[in-house]
Amino acid sequence: MGSRTADDETLRTLYDTYAGSLLRYVLRLTSGDRQRAEDVVQETMLRAWRSSGALDPERGSTRGWLFTVARNLVIDQERMRRARPAEVGDESLMLQPSSTPGPDEAFARTLLSWQLADALSGLSPDHRAVLLELYYRERSVAEAAETLGIAPGTVKSRAYYAVRALRVECEERGLSR
Repeated sequence: MGSRTADDETLRTLYDTYAGSLLRYVLRLTSGDRQRAEDVVQETMLRAWRSSGALDPERGSTRGWLFTVARNLVIDQERMRRARPAEVGDESLMLQPSSTPGPDEAFARTLLSWQLADALSGLSPDHRAVLLELYYRERSVAEAAETLGIAPGTVKSRAYYAVRALRVECEERGLSR
């Protein structure tokens, strides 16, 4: 138990000594994204706490180790971001209004909506919920995120994958273009 208290005190000292300058450094690396920079600093400190042996002054500068870890975290995040599909903006998630349909078109739309409801039932509940909030209830990404209790980025990601899954469901039912 004594070792744990010593480790905690070491981490507290590291944080007090380096967190401010580390945050300023990471803010430059993240183009001023404060939330992302704070996450990187927190992860850096967590790694320092987990690898207290790496902070041995005989192995090198503690400051240098912390700044290197932070830089590598930012680089890794950027690589992961580039590997992911592009996020969809709020504007493209909203349905565009259309003109008032005639009776034949109204019947065709009704039939299509039933078929689409059937295709939606093939999606996971999370994907279906996001699509219903964004398209059926015409909520913005922020409103959908608040309603569903998830982050806006998660709404965008789920919407992207839900549309892809819905496309497959529609193709399986012969509803593709």
